[in-house]
Amino acid sequence: MHMKVTRRKFIQISGAAAAGLAAGGLGFDLSPVRAHAQMLKTKYAKETTTICPYCAVGCGAIVHTSKKGDGRVINIEGDPDHVINRGTLCSKGAGLSGLIENENRLLEPMYRAPYSNEWKQVSWDWALSEIAKRVKKTRDTDFTKKDVKGRIVNRTTAIASVGSAAMDNEECWIYQALMRALGLVYIEHQARI
Repeated sequence: MHMKVTRRKFIQISGAAAAGLAAGGLGFDLSPVRAHAQMLKTKYAKETTTICPYCAVGCGAIVHTSKKGDGRVINIEGDPDHVINRGTLCSKGAGLSGLIENENRLLEPMYRAPYSNEWKQVSWDWALSEIAKRVKKTRDTDFTKKDVKGRIVNRTTAIASVGSAAMDNEECWIYQALMRALGLVYIEHQARI
């Protein structure tokens, strides 16, 4: 019996044979395979929710920290339960761990005196006390009780405030109450700048 093979049929047969040989050489085994899961690095970590500090969107993030007592950040990921980002983070938010775990990050306040070109490390007590003194002095120097028409205004225009987009509503309320109690008129928010 003579079989007539066309060029097209020859290519089809050759391709099927090559595919069969290639698949056979890969060692396919249809017997059941036992899967081995990798231990998650966050399994024994403490989980804390927070807000990304970078922009005005206010995306939610989950920070995993070590329970070994050192409090080191192990992982940061988007919070899937957060109403704004639903678990996603932009490239800056995804790189939050670099903001926290950074050997160049300053951990103590630094002060540069007027007309000096060098920074020096100061204590937190000194820095906070100095800030409070300067705010009070500026407020007292420029405080206006009544405007030109005699109306009570109790304000200062010598201090301005730029808030943070990373604050939640409760923190914003406390901050706003403090700024208003000081008599500030110029209160802005980072999201609008």
